[in-house]
Amino acid sequence: MSEGKALAAFNGASRAEAEEALLACCASRAFAAAVADGRPYRDLAELTDAAEAAVRALAWPDVLEALAAHPRIGEPPAGDGREASWSRQEQAGVPDRLRAALAEANRAYEERFGHVCLVRASGLGGDELLARVRARLGHDEETERAIVRRELAGIATLRLATSMGEAE
Repeated sequence: MSEGKALAAFNGASRAEAEEALLACCASRAFAAAVADGRPYRDLAELTDAAEAAVRALAWPDVLEALAAHPRIGEPPAGDGREASWSRQEQAGVPDRLRAALAEANRAYEERFGHVCLVRASGLGGDELLARVRARLGHDEETERAIVRRELAGIATLRLATSMGEAE
């Protein structure tokens, strides 16, 4: 399906259908409701701008809801749905030799911040992912929350753009 047709279908979908599609991009119900409420969108840029703004406006519990749907970096996502498939593609650059180091860095991150470490992994190699996780361990809570929002927005907009170009 072309981007224009996919966007038209999204704009014309029922609220429930639109929210279901959005939840695969960012698993926060508040995000899905905010972006669905903004329809119709003129183009992909307007849609992704709205998605980014919606992520940045989320209350922290809504961010945590979205984070709960993300696998740990380096761990294969469970399930066979669209979100799990995207996570597998996004983490394709993680070689087996780094999985144990990533698991350890993730454990340290989760102990420090209380949630999964989120990195927009698409296009990154395993060494770069590991370096990013380790670097973030030194952040304070406020800095890290800002980074988490930026990463979540990046993942949501990438997935949204991908879904607008996917064949159904």
